[in-house]
Amino acid sequence: MEGGSSPNLQLQQLPLATAAGSVQPHTDSFSYKENLIGALLAIFGHLVSSIALNLQKYSHIRLAGSKDPRAYFKTKTWWSGLFLLVLGELGVFSSYAFAPLSLIVPLSAVSVVASAIIGIIFIKEKWKPKEFLRRYVLSFVGCGLAVVGTYLLVAFGPNSHEKMTAENITRHLVSWPFLLYMLVEIIVFCLLLYFYKERNANYIVIILLLVALLGSMTVVTVKAVAGMLLVSIQGALQLDSPIFYIMLVCMVATAASQAAFLVQASQLYDSAQIASVGYILSTTAAISAGATFYLDFMGEDVLHICMFALGCLVAFLGVFLITRNRKKPVPFEPYISMDAMPGMQNMHDKGIAVQPDLKASFSYGALENNESMPEIYTPATLPIVQEQHGPKGLSAPPYRVLEHSKKE
Repeated sequence: MEGGSSPNLQLQQLPLATAAGSVQPHTDSFSYKENLIGALLAIFGHLVSSIALNLQKYSHIRLAGSKDPRAYFKTKTWWSGLFLLVLGELGVFSSYAFAPLSLIVPLSAVSVVASAIIGIIFIKEKWKPKEFLRRYVLSFVGCGLAVVGTYLLVAFGPNSHEKMTAENITRHLVSWPFLLYMLVEIIVFCLLLYFYKERNANYIVIILLLVALLGSMTVVTVKAVAGMLLVSIQGALQLDSPIFYIMLVCMVATAASQAAFLVQASQLYDSAQIASVGYILSTTAAISAGATFYLDFMGEDVLHICMFALGCLVAFLGVFLITRNRKKPVPFEPYISMDAMPGMQNMHDKGIAVQPDLKASFSYGALENNESMPEIYTPATLPIVQEQHGPKGLSAPPYRVLEHSKKE
């Protein structure tokens, strides 16, 4: 009797245990291998994307003076950059299917480090060793801190894994922690949007907070789509579920809105400032979303959570130091070189020069001595003209225009 009731009791408790422990962290070594695969894919993707963007930027700079605005389409450099960019984004997208969301998002610091290193290697300025160390010491320190932070993130990242099936994603979507998080996020987003649109509060923190809130939803949906694709490839088809297409539409919509706000921010603020502040805010919001939606830190001990937070702070500081050392754009110059003005260049109409080149070092607004000028540049002599003033029949005395000589 007792032996027959024990299997029934175990069968009754099995669904409850499965539902309660579906997001429990794995303790086997395979989960750590998944974390390592996801981290390597993310690092590879960000590194390749950074190289691709620099290649495309190099192509645009080389063809800046071309008459054809789309001349870069004909270069192998630009197309190589486009291919590498697609490859890098695929690597980052695939990484979400293996590792937890809170582990993948902070690894975007790799792209900042790679851009800094590429900029130092391919620098075009002449420098002395002392000047180089003094100017780029912050970049070196920032790169070192970013590498240390990345190591801490990978070593002490969350280790919770579950299959991204439609059933699991639906259960997370209607869970009360995520619903509460979404309510708070929607309220904060609406308040920020009101101050930004109606009150013209164009502060960088407000704009990038809007980007971060949208980005947190983007990475949540990206992980869902990537995970469902991986499960489908493994044999359990998930593409016939409506939740897959809901997540896909939300991913595209939030990514497009996020890009629109980033464009507006780039028109008002420096790109280095946007990179540092945006990385900190977006990473914080994405980790919060991953912790509430996918329960990334469930079952993790306090030591691992504290070390992961320390890794985030070290990576934040590294990115801040790297972007702080970037050169700011040159402000408006009040003096313009005279030979850069359109009227002072050699213009030709059907092969005939319409204006000579002075071949002189003039600057706009400066006074120069004209004694060395050739005779054709001396002031012209005005003819004597008579005009009648007063009543009819009376002529006013003619006025004379003195001829100015070079001595006068």
